[in-house]
Amino acid sequence: MNDSTKAFESRRLYQQIADKVRLLIQQGDYREGSRLPPERDLAQQLGVSRPSLREALIALEIEGSVEIRMGSGVYVCSRALRRSALPPSMGESPAELMQARGAVEGAVIVLACVHATPDGLARVQASIDAMRADIAAGRDVLEHDREFHVRIAEMTGNSVLVRLVGSLFDERRGPLASHMRERLEGQPTWHAALAEHEQIYRCLAARDPLLAESAMRSHIRAAADRWVMP
Repeated sequence: MNDSTKAFESRRLYQQIADKVRLLIQQGDYREGSRLPPERDLAQQLGVSRPSLREALIALEIEGSVEIRMGSGVYVCSRALRRSALPPSMGESPAELMQARGAVEGAVIVLACVHATPDGLARVQASIDAMRADIAAGRDVLEHDREFHVRIAEMTGNSVLVRLVGSLFDERRGPLASHMRERLEGQPTWHAALAEHEQIYRCLAARDPLLAESAMRSHIRAAADRWVMP
């Protein structure tokens, strides 16, 4: 395996897909100003999943190679003809990130149930209350959303898990994830997330690890459906 092949395989999947789409444009398959095929058709043509293709298209939009017009389609911009590859600084794949969070936080909340204390539960409830106030005031909810998940991890008493939950959540601030948030998050999204947090809290307060794990995994899946795979 040569160095160029290793470099290609080390790139994130959405970056590889973006490179393929750009190559089609540069080969003349799609000209400047033209519309790319519908997402379903393009995903089938490239042999990739629609969520991964969506991440690639949003990454291409960030760099200015395409323009995504809601309700209309994806259009080629002139910059696509001058770029060779995405920069490595766009962050993790949001789809992979949510999959990792589901695995980690599903396990974390089981430990949290075992070690739950009245003070720890009160701190989780305070995060829910602050999130509700943010939604009502039209403020950015992300910080108290993060706080909710980190405070659950804190109840495990394991500082490594606390750092891991926090760092996985913070990947949402990467360029690709942030751009997807701007497009897809809104009041309905946050109201749904709040209701899911409240359900998680009820299971946690009941110290029922099986129900708590199920509620957390359902929340992460629902968040991925709203944010990553609408």
